[in-house]
Amino acid sequence: MKTYLYSGLLLSALLLSSCSSDEKKSVQNTDAPIAVTVNKSSGNALGLSTTATGKLVAKNSVNVSTRMMGYITSMRAEVGQNVRAGQGLVSINSTDIQAKGGQASAQISQAQAQFNIAKKDYARYQNLYKNQSASQKELDDMRARYEMAQAGLQVAQQMKNEVNSQYRYTNITAPISGTITAKFAEQGDMASPGMPLLTIESSGALQAQVLVSEQYITLIRQGMPVQVTMKSVGKTIGGTVSEISKSAANTGGQYMVKINIPASGDLLPGMFVNVQFPFKNSGKINQDFQETVMIPKSAVVQNGQLTGVYVVSSQNTAVLRWLKTGKTAGDQVEVVSGLNSKEPYIVSAFGKLYNGAKVTLK
Repeated sequence: MKTYLYSGLLLSALLLSSCSSDEKKSVQNTDAPIAVTVNKSSGNALGLSTTATGKLVAKNSVNVSTRMMGYITSMRAEVGQNVRAGQGLVSINSTDIQAKGGQASAQISQAQAQFNIAKKDYARYQNLYKNQSASQKELDDMRARYEMAQAGLQVAQQMKNEVNSQYRYTNITAPISGTITAKFAEQGDMASPGMPLLTIESSGALQAQVLVSEQYITLIRQGMPVQVTMKSVGKTIGGTVSEISKSAANTGGQYMVKINIPASGDLLPGMFVNVQFPFKNSGKINQDFQETVMIPKSAVVQNGQLTGVYVVSSQNTAVLRWLKTGKTAGDQVEVVSGLNSKEPYIVSAFGKLYNGAKVTLK
């Protein structure tokens, strides 16, 4: 019994000695410092900023409609079709207009005949009056008859012009060159005055339209340069503020701002955009404004629902700092809290980082 107890104690001592030796060896054989590159979190280049969301729209968009009521006899347009200005698109039944045109032509013929007779009678009575064969009253009556016939002819001609102008609305052409983006009627449908039939948007020229809150709208100026990000195509381009609405009555308490952007083949109307407005530091800016801290997405560490970034401690070790992030702009992400604009953070490392790893600045 004593022999077994002694053997157990000896085995335990050997195991403890081995573990202690391994721990000492682990402490002594620590990894070499990891070379890292650091950077300071950057506030906006001009100091303060805000981001607004919206969509791309065609700079020139037209709803095509008619002033005539009638059945659509021909619809030569499809969504996505490119059209040129003046190209025929829609035809509407013109039977009623043709009938009115015939009536107007008949009235012109009648008025012309009456005018010709009145003109001859007036000329005849002028000669009779000169030869003292007609009285002044007879001459005045002939002149009045002539002038009435002349006015009747002009009325008939204007009625014909009105009918001819209505003919233009039975054959509708494209008012601008562009792309058909919407179609509201088909062949056989009844067209009504003012009812939109098609929407044509000019190709190439696009605008970003965003809604800005009342807190920032007074800081935005026409011609201000901004950054426009389209997440769907992973693209950020520069734009210029072109229009600023000064009323929020019809936009839910927010103000419409339009931004001109350069033409690009991969951008389409309707794409979702983020627009970043930079503001210069001035006395006009409310103290509630906070500097926007931006860091690259490549430096962000994701751990489940948590987001962080590695910073360098005073002992030259990597420390994972948890952050609260906000909106993204291109390859940059906004840091709402957890990192100030003057604090350095690790951008890249030549090795696998972990909490407490020794680092050396490259």
